Amino acid sequence: MSNTYKSAGVDKEEGYKTVDKIKKAVGETHNSNVLNHLGSFGAFYEIGGYKNPVLVSGTDGVGTKLKVALDTKKYDSIGVDCFAMCANDILCHGAKPLFFLDYLACGKLDSEIAAEIVLGMVEACKDNNCALIGGETAEMPGMYQPGDYDVAGFCVGIVEKDQIIDGSNIKAGNKIIALPSSGFHSNGFSLVRKVFPNFEEEFEGKPLYETLLVPTRLYFKDIHRVLEEVKVEGIAHITGGGLYENVPRIIPEGLCASIDGSKIRIPSIMLELEKRGGVTREEMHGTFNMGVGMVIVVDADHAEKVLHLLDDAYEIGEITEGAEKINLSL
Repeated sequence: MSNTYKSAGVDKEEGYKTVDKIKKAVGETHNSNVLNHLGSFGAFYEIGGYKNPVLVSGTDGVGTKLKVALDTKKYDSIGVDCFAMCANDILCHGAKPLFFLDYLACGKLDSEIAAEIVLGMVEACKDNNCALIGGETAEMPGMYQPGDYDVAGFCVGIVEKDQIIDGSNIKAGNKIIALPSSGFHSNGFSLVRKVFPNFEEEFEGKPLYETLLVPTRLYFKDIHRVLEEVKVEGIAHITGGGLYENVPRIIPEGLCASIDGSKIRIPSIMLELEKRGGVTREEMHGTFNMGVGMVIVVDADHAEKVLHLLDDAYEIGEITEGAEKINLSL
């Protein structure tokens, strides 16, 4: 018997099935700026309506949260996570997402699973007025075990050059406002899985995996609602490393983000992990978002308006003078 690609572990037909299952839904994310369709070697996106446009790009993955999804066979939220982790990053600079591409790698492709993951991206793209214009599915036997998947994404957005937000205008007296997260988002799951090895156990009246797999919150509508009404000095997406690592990224030299830890509304699942795992509060804040998915820095005069525009936002601190870029009181 002669060797074939299929005998080596790669089933091209399953890849074709995946495309068939997602093609129509992906097309629904396209707008008049998308000049071609799935199947081309490259995706074309026409830019118009801007005076001095700057493209802002971001890339990220889902990390070991995938393990929870794979073990429980719940794949619908993972695509949302992948998109959100990329799109929320570029939002920090005031950008609007234009288009998104995905990369899906696996040991043995299952078109049903792959389609479910991508369809989650489709729904997230629609929610953010973003086009899913391309992607790659790689079946890699020997590199991944059957049943293993990895997911990454790439998002490109746009902002007028004179409207870029980078934190450089932050000054002492500015207020720090928190936008709640929807849970762990897609960070810290190596520790989550160590403390919670049984995803099927009950937590607050339902299987634990339902809480763990709540998708990363999409902040596009919230952030741009604020940007239309208020001058924002800085935005930080609170991902891996928590407030400790992400807030200092937007703080100018000589200033400090003074945050009152007692004001942070920590989700019950994180308090349970802290207690059960014997994790210190400092370590928790250095690993997880602790219930704060985004931070907005605005002039004190604008703080109340932001809180009015965003029902669930709340103030957690202010900018002060200081050598350390963050002071989180616990």
